[in-house]
Amino acid sequence: MSSANSDSSGNSGAANGTGKPSRYESQKRRDWNTFRQYLRNHRPPLELSRCSGAHVLEFLRYLDQFGKTKVHAAGCPFFGHPQPPAPCPCPLKQAWGSLDALVGRLRAAFEENGGQPEANPFAVRAVRLYLREVRDSQAKARGIAYEKKRKRPPPPPQGHSPQPPLPMVAAPPAAAYARQAADLNLVNGAYTHHVHGHLMIPATDAVGDVVVTDAHPGGMIPLSVLN
Repeated sequence: MSSANSDSSGNSGAANGTGKPSRYESQKRRDWNTFRQYLRNHRPPLELSRCSGAHVLEFLRYLDQFGKTKVHAAGCPFFGHPQPPAPCPCPLKQAWGSLDALVGRLRAAFEENGGQPEANPFAVRAVRLYLREVRDSQAKARGIAYEKKRKRPPPPPQGHSPQPPLPMVAAPPAAAYARQAADLNLVNGAYTHHVHGHLMIPATDAVGDVVVTDAHPGGMIPLSVLN
C-alpha cells in the first residue's frame, strides 16, 4: 500500500496557493479510502461506527504483506545487523515510521469525516502500545536506534534583539608596578599615589624641602600638592 511508505511531513494540510490539495492532504485522502475499502471487504463487513482499536490493529498487520522493510527474525544470523552482507529468508514488513505516520493521518481523517474524538479507534492506547512494540522490535532486529526528535527552542519574540556581551575591562597592571619597585630598590616610605596609581618615593631637595619622586616618568612633585 502506497500510504504506508508515504511522506509524513508536518504539512498543515491546507491546500497550496494554486487550489491544489497539498501532498499531505492527498495522501491522507488515499489512506482514508483504503481503510474504508478494507472495512467493506471485511468478513463480515464492518461499519465505521462499529470500528474499534482491535480492527485498527488487524488493518496494520494486514499491511505488512505490502511492506518493503526487511525485519530479521531472532534466529537469523543477521539479527541486529544494520547492513547484512547477504540475503536471508526473513519477511518484509511495514517500517515502524511508515505505520506511525499512517496512524497519524487516519486519526485526523476519522475526525474530519464526522467521527468523535472520544470514539477515535486510531487514538486508543492499544494502538499506541502496538506502535511502540513494533518500534522496539524492529530496532533490535535491524540493529538501528530510533531517536526521538528534540524540540527546538522557541524563537525570540519579534522586535527583540539579544543584548551584546559587555566588553572586558582590563585589570590594572599591578605586576608592572611590582617590577618597578623591585628595579628601583625602594627605601622605606615609598607608596602608591591614591589617584594616579604612580609609585612615589619621599626625598629631600637641595634647599631641604620635602618632595616626592614619581617612579613613573614625570619628575618631582611638591608634597604640599598631594596633601
